[in-house]
Amino acid sequence: MSRSAATLAGFGAIALWSLLALFTAALGAVPPFQLAAITFLLGGLCGCAVWIARPARARALLQPWPVWLLGVGGLFGYHALYFSALRLAPPAEAGLINYLWPLLIVLFSARLPGSEGLRPGHLAGALLGLAGVAALFAGRGDLDFPAGALPGYAASFAAAFVWAGYSVLSARVGQVPTDAVAGFCLATAALSLVCHLVFETTIWPADAIQWGTVLLLGLGPVGAAFYLWDIGCKRGDVRLLGVTAYAAPVLSTLVLVVTGYASPGPALALACLLIVAGALTAVRASRATPKQT
Repeated sequence: MSRSAATLAGFGAIALWSLLALFTAALGAVPPFQLAAITFLLGGLCGCAVWIARPARARALLQPWPVWLLGVGGLFGYHALYFSALRLAPPAEAGLINYLWPLLIVLFSARLPGSEGLRPGHLAGALLGLAGVAALFAGRGDLDFPAGALPGYAASFAAAFVWAGYSVLSARVGQVPTDAVAGFCLATAALSLVCHLVFETTIWPADAIQWGTVLLLGLGPVGAAFYLWDIGCKRGDVRLLGVTAYAAPVLSTLVLVVTGYASPGPALALACLLIVAGALTAVRASRATPKQT
């Protein structure tokens, strides 16, 4: 797969993640760890389904323990920290802090072999994207950062580091087949089930529509998206993916507006402009010819 095709696969993951808010809103009161257990199980089984036609690809699960620690620690660790942040801090503030992860990806990717260092255009693009997300959240008028929510802020900040670290370190283990992600998803489902049984009360989807939404979540944003993201991080332009990831909350808000769950406003337009400007700046930096030494 070419680098540009792999980067497009990563863009596909970002597009799928933009549907998370819509699907979650449609599911109502289903607890987050319970939902994670079900959807990661579905996502893992989707990956395993490929092995029916090609059983040899199941050998991708035979990885050293550091690879498993990276995969499961990234998927489960991120979601556990983020869910904890949403419990301990207001969702808007927790979400804004969590969206430091694209900027961190850009910064961390400078240490990747062959990255030619951190180009100013990538950093500028990431900062524009972060400004766009900040404008989007500020436009909702509910950012106040109460001091009592400090543990939630810390969890959200840690989640950003975990996901950025997982994404960039995945590029360092590019020899690990994407089929291994199926195993990471199944392990994440098992750990999420344990957390659900310990911390939550079971609430099943209310009707066939909600069950269908759970299925779509497992097939898309919590299924195919992680396989696509793995391909993008290992074979694509990680820095460009980091900058473009800021489009996810804006696309998510646009989807909510179209479906009637949210209303449009000036903040949404400003966020779109800033994030598009950031993405174009990063694309230009990625296409720039490195200086000869």
